[in-house]
Amino acid sequence: MSSTTVLDTRLTVNELLLRHPAVLPVLNAFGVDTCCGGHESLVEAARSSRIPLEALTAALEASVERGAR
Repeated sequence: MSSTTVLDTRLTVNELLLRHPAVLPVLNAFGVDTCCGGHESLVEAARSSRIPLEALTAALEASVERGAR
């Protein structure tokens, strides 16, 4: 089954957490700063954490999909 959720990478980490609180463990697993870095967009957070954006968004989208079931 392929993911139908497409996250807007311009969302800030805080906005993403407000919309989808279940992604917190994913962000933590990738080492994304959800406190002081919460104002960063997903693009900026991935860059500053040296995470491939595609890997981060794929994991986040999978988490959102699981939460929607």
